Amino acid sequence: MNKNYEKKVLVVDDEADVRNYLSSALKEYGFNVETASDGFEALESIKKEIPDLISLDLVMPKHSGIKFYRDLQKNKEWAKIPVLIVTGHARDDLGKVDFDTMMMQGPGVYLEKPVKPENYIETVCQLLNIEIPDELKNREKSIDTDELRSKLAQTLAGADADTLKKALELLDKKNEKQ
Repeated sequence: MNKNYEKKVLVVDDEADVRNYLSSALKEYGFNVETASDGFEALESIKKEIPDLISLDLVMPKHSGIKFYRDLQKNKEWAKIPVLIVTGHARDDLGKVDFDTMMMQGPGVYLEKPVKPENYIETVCQLLNIEIPDELKNREKSIDTDELRSKLAQTLAGADADTLKKALELLDKKNEKQ
């Protein structure tokens, strides 16, 4: 696992447990990590050393993610830093307006909390244009299958008899072709 990418990621989140969780995932895969609890701390960190990527929570006290993002855009060098939004407020009243604004103006890449470490690392690698670790590539196929089975079970649980019969017929036809 511990592949050394020599890339620095700045994790900005007001919740210490989230910062630690994301930092641990990054460090496990060999990333260098700095953390900040709000936009002001993040700005101070960037002034000292520019990271290769910023992982940014939107809703934070003092200096929010959107305010911090606007500060980044005012500096030509900082504006080039890829930003990954990691938020639990993409769809609620607390963060929806900021989230929608960020998606229109900004990076357009986000993950919703709670975040699986594998998805987080994969997204970070994609944004940095670096190779996704092999163990994550191999896991992807089994995760997709498990998630699809789970979604199918949830969908079918509320289906009526006719819908269930049609679903079975479609699956039978698909299996016959294979």
